[in-house]
Amino acid sequence: MTFDDIDRRLLHLLQRDASLSLEAISDSVNLSRNACWRRIKALESAGVITDRVALLDPDKLGLGLTVFMLIRTSTHSEAWVHEFRAATRDMPEVLGVYRMTGELDYLIRARVADMADYDRLYQSLIRRVALSDVSASFVMEQIKDTHCLPV
Repeated sequence: MTFDDIDRRLLHLLQRDASLSLEAISDSVNLSRNACWRRIKALESAGVITDRVALLDPDKLGLGLTVFMLIRTSTHSEAWVHEFRAATRDMPEVLGVYRMTGELDYLIRARVADMADYDRLYQSLIRRVALSDVSASFVMEQIKDTHCLPV
């Protein structure tokens, strides 16, 4: 799919505030309401817009600690990968799981209340899947964290 300037402006607006009214969006991109709606629907149909969500404040929900778990495993079998994926997908605290290049096998990003909550998450993970090494780094200061892609 190719994108023109109007598509990019639509994406820019929507990823910053998906609650904008269709009128406000169409005014911002200088399109009629119907033309704007068709463009947004086309972007959804093409899978460019995947969801419209509300972003929550983790601190106000008692989830003030961000942890990055660095995972190493001694096995890379299909069965192990299936177990690992199932385990991490079932854990709501886990926000992201990434298979990595280099010395590290996987990186997990999670949000927990505190160290005790992290330990509970850690214990739950190692009960469900065999891991060779798990280390964790805790975020002391969040300098930048955005959901917005550069369009």
